[in-house]
Amino acid sequence: MPAAPLGAAASLGDLRQRFRDGKAALLEQFRAARPTAPAATRLLRALARHVDATLATLWQRAGMPTGAALVAVGGYGRGELYPYSDVDVLVLLPDADAQLRHGEAIEGFITACWDIGLEIGSSVRTLEQCLAESERDVTVRTALLESRYLCGARRAFDAFCRAHDASIDARAFLRAKTLEMQQRHVKYEDTPYALEPNCKESPGGLRDLQVVVWVARAAGLGRNWSELAANGLVTPFEVKQLQRNEGLLKLIRARLHLVAGRREDRLVFDLQTAVAASFGFASTPSQRASEVLMRRYYWAAKAVAQLNQILMLNIEERISGSEGAPMRPLDDARFLDRGGMLEVASDDLYRRDPHAILQTFHVFQRTPGIKGLSARTLRALYNAREQMGASFRRDPVNRRTFMQILQHSEGGQTHALRLMNQTSVLGRYLWVFRRIVGQMQHDLFHVYTVDQHILMVLRNVRRFFIPEHAHEYPFCSQLALQWDKPWLLYIAALFHDVAKGRGGDHSDLGAMEVRRFCRQHGVGGDDAKLVEFLVQHHLSMSRIAQKEDLSDPEVIAAFARLVGDPRRLNALYLLTVADIRGTSPKVWNAWKGKLLEDLYRQTLRALGGAKPNMDAEIEARKAEARSMLALASMLPDTEQPLWRTLEVSYFARHDASDIAWHARVLWRHVNTAEPVVRARPWALGEGLQVLVYAPDRPDLFARICGYFDGAGFNIQDAKIHTTRAGYALDTFQVIHPQMEPPNTPNYRDLTALVETDLKRALLSDAPLPEPSRGRLSRRVRSFPVTPRVSLRPDERAQRWLLSISTSDRSGLLYSIARVLARHRVNLQLAKITTLGERVEDTFLVDGPELQQAKAQLQIESELLDAVAPQPAG
Repeated sequence: MPAAPLGAAASLGDLRQRFRDGKAALLEQFRAARPTAPAATRLLRALARHVDATLATLWQRAGMPTGAALVAVGGYGRGELYPYSDVDVLVLLPDADAQLRHGEAIEGFITACWDIGLEIGSSVRTLEQCLAESERDVTVRTALLESRYLCGARRAFDAFCRAHDASIDARAFLRAKTLEMQQRHVKYEDTPYALEPNCKESPGGLRDLQVVVWVARAAGLGRNWSELAANGLVTPFEVKQLQRNEGLLKLIRARLHLVAGRREDRLVFDLQTAVAASFGFASTPSQRASEVLMRRYYWAAKAVAQLNQILMLNIEERISGSEGAPMRPLDDARFLDRGGMLEVASDDLYRRDPHAILQTFHVFQRTPGIKGLSARTLRALYNAREQMGASFRRDPVNRRTFMQILQHSEGGQTHALRLMNQTSVLGRYLWVFRRIVGQMQHDLFHVYTVDQHILMVLRNVRRFFIPEHAHEYPFCSQLALQWDKPWLLYIAALFHDVAKGRGGDHSDLGAMEVRRFCRQHGVGGDDAKLVEFLVQHHLSMSRIAQKEDLSDPEVIAAFARLVGDPRRLNALYLLTVADIRGTSPKVWNAWKGKLLEDLYRQTLRALGGAKPNMDAEIEARKAEARSMLALASMLPDTEQPLWRTLEVSYFARHDASDIAWHARVLWRHVNTAEPVVRARPWALGEGLQVLVYAPDRPDLFARICGYFDGAGFNIQDAKIHTTRAGYALDTFQVIHPQMEPPNTPNYRDLTALVETDLKRALLSDAPLPEPSRGRLSRRVRSFPVTPRVSLRPDERAQRWLLSISTSDRSGLLYSIARVLARHRVNLQLAKITTLGERVEDTFLVDGPELQQAKAQLQIESELLDAVAPQPAG
């Protein structure tokens, strides 16, 4: 423990050393103690007392004016101080002239605070100036609301408190803090479940609890949880929940400061593991230590968000006097409409009638004009948790109600289920869902916790059936119009990832869970089989579209055998699109959409009894391409010299638009000795589509990738083809961080630059340059992907499938291409798939070295070295 403060005569050096030693002793004591909430509370109070004593010594030493007072404000005013938080103080002066008369003493005091190591935030004001500034700025008013006397003139401090409290308009203060809180929530993604939450500012963080106390204090309703309870705003049970969850958040924040060694309130990926270790959490084969920590954080934040909503609504009613406002009765007499909020008719409704718990959400869903749940309803639900046990889940009435929510013809499923999750009812009813609430996904692909991702997918599926959203998903909306039972897709969305984090294949485990759900909820026959199929195979369509060769009839035929009929295909397509779009805003793009739609259409034809007829498909594409060439004023048959050199695989892998573009550009250059490079806007998304036509050589692909790497382009897709005449005809989709929209000078300049500089690079015989060593993102550093390389023969044993999985970084594709060029491995096809910060690339290759086992092992080893994440040097 820190020693008592030195006297005023002590030197600044002595004070600095005593302050540092005392703080270090407190932090070391906390570091060595068991990580409990009481230990954190003791630390915060002890740090505040330590600073109190130090400031009192400095105040006395500086010879401050007699009528002045030193006041702790803000967080420090609460008598709590985190290890690296600022120390906010107010120097309260007796009059305006005091600053002129005693300016040197005041300046000396503040300078001394900094000199001994106090990170002080100071203001120097008179009482009148405090009131004026408080009137102008609600942040100042809030800081002054938590004033605490430290030293100096006690009478001046008491006068300040009386005047400031009397100046507060509780209604205006509530409105300002509510708007401020809403703005803050939006800034922090409006969810407690951000993967890197701010444990102070994010929704469900400590600030949400402080806001409740501030507005209650401003209204004279209490200064702490006990006083709020005495005034009837909080129940004893809620007080316990508030104290428990506030204690955990304080503990996490204090440990976070300690681990970071600085003021840091964000649980960033870099620190989560270290903070978890400080709690004594250890990783297991199925769960990281950081996941254990974050799960505890999310559960606490969720409870805080619920309690904040209940208490803020209660305080608003008390301040506005709307507690006795008239309420409109609803068709269900157990509920009332209180100004657009659904209110229980009696506080003990759920205890008397547990069936009403789920029925609350069905009433909410089917009653026009209801915007949410009132404070009374939220509180009743919060206190009804013990009613939702095993017998509640087995109750046939509750099962029927849950199905009514899913099957409601007027919609509202998204809002109802999200509200059920926010109030913890969904996890209490679907126990399997409860296991994934607040569970992180460390795959550099999903940016939401599992429960939030599932509800996002449900929302996406629901939007397919809403006409107002048809412009977002035109093809999906078209398929949804033909679908007779949307609720089957909602069930599949709810269960598709519900077995994440258990170990084993979550698709198979999820299929078992949804089979049990269907049996318990009266979903049988083909409907139950469809839902089980969707959960078990929800990843199949995405995998095949992004990793396999869709021009291969066998790929289409195998997928058609898997789905079996058009109904399953339609459902799987809708769920797949909803799933991909529900992982991260960055993952979905028009290219992925086209791959999925191509797979869907080809499979639908196969299911219709038409065997994949690539010859007919190719002739149709050629005919369409000829029409496009005619529209571009090309003479008939000008495409023939090029087309005669192309294999069937070229026409199978390119659509009519690309075929026509290639013919229009290359008809004069079929036998050229120099590379031809052309670029145009990419029709399916941002960026450029770049055509490269050149005499083939082993290092050509590497040189192309090397140019794009050096020029700062990111390759999104590549189609590789070698003509019968020995020319490479390759098409790349690339994007650049500084690229502007088409038809702008920047875009045209960049296009011309690519055409000129890439051609120059391909004419060079210089050795291939080293790939750039791009800086890894924080997510990749914190959750690295174990690089994997797989090289296996294709089904015909004529070529090889090279699959590479690793963390994304600039220069990655070029690093791969250099290895292949070094071993004279030829590329036939490249599928570039970026999933957040992870890549899953597939290449179809051949080459003589691949036939030798020893050489093959060498290639695989060099590829693993090339794709291993490397920090920037």
